[in-house]
Amino acid sequence: MATRRTSPTVRRRRLAAIMRQLRKDAKKTREEAATFAGISPVTISRIEAAAHNPKPGDIAMLCRFYSLSDRETDELVTLARQCRIKGWWQKYDLPEFVSAYTGLEEEASTLQDYSLDVIPGPLQTDAYVRALHAADLRAYSEEEIDRTVAVRMKRQERFVGDEPLKSWFVLNEDAIRRRVGGSAVMRDQLEHLVAISQRDSVDLQVLPFAAGAHPAIATGGFSILGFPEPVDPDVVYLELRPIGLYLEQADEIATYSAVFDQLRARALGPEESRSLIKEAARTHGEEVAK
Repeated sequence: MATRRTSPTVRRRRLAAIMRQLRKDAKKTREEAATFAGISPVTISRIEAAAHNPKPGDIAMLCRFYSLSDRETDELVTLARQCRIKGWWQKYDLPEFVSAYTGLEEEASTLQDYSLDVIPGPLQTDAYVRALHAADLRAYSEEEIDRTVAVRMKRQERFVGDEPLKSWFVLNEDAIRRRVGGSAVMRDQLEHLVAISQRDSVDLQVLPFAAGAHPAIATGGFSILGFPEPVDPDVVYLELRPIGLYLEQADEIATYSAVFDQLRARALGPEESRSLIKEAARTHGEEVAK
């Protein structure tokens, strides 16, 4: 039997939504809740924004303030304890926005990803990751690069196993044409893409130059993560320097979902996309042979 993945990031997000709604239903201010629980209003704000691992005792006091039953209180206190369990990615000392996204991805059941001119992180090879870091404005240490590579290789395990992450990727043709790290790196990267695209859990499509203008041409890349439990709503992730932006409102999710559907409709089908990627890999291979 498959063991369902659990993530402290998702648990913290779930608890935040519940605590926000409880206070709203009770018609209480953050200051009133904080005074009763013996904590600061800032702590209440951080709990409700999923920016804080709450203490189980604080959650118990807030549950009492909101007049919850013993059973309901026990459930939320247990959830608070689960928020404090370390995820595998947290040992890598990642930037906070990277750690947060990885935590969400760990428990997600679906991923829809649109990428402009770079291969998506979960699909990158070791050499491609290193080439991207070499091109960055910031100088990274070998240790930092090794951590990034290790995490991205670990993330690829989500595509296999008993509960693989069902993923749909749409890549701009620019992503397979742009020479990152040289022709040899690109040839190996594209061959890796072809191999991953043949897995049952992955649908990969290329949006060709010939498709012309499209709904995401001015919005940039984005990811939509879906979760197995109805209590955990979908989230749109936009990677912006130096932080990531998360959109969680229903209308925002609907907008990006509609855009992604349009991108899939305008992109080449999976088989046509594989053929184009293979052709691009051959081109890079010919450059290596010269």
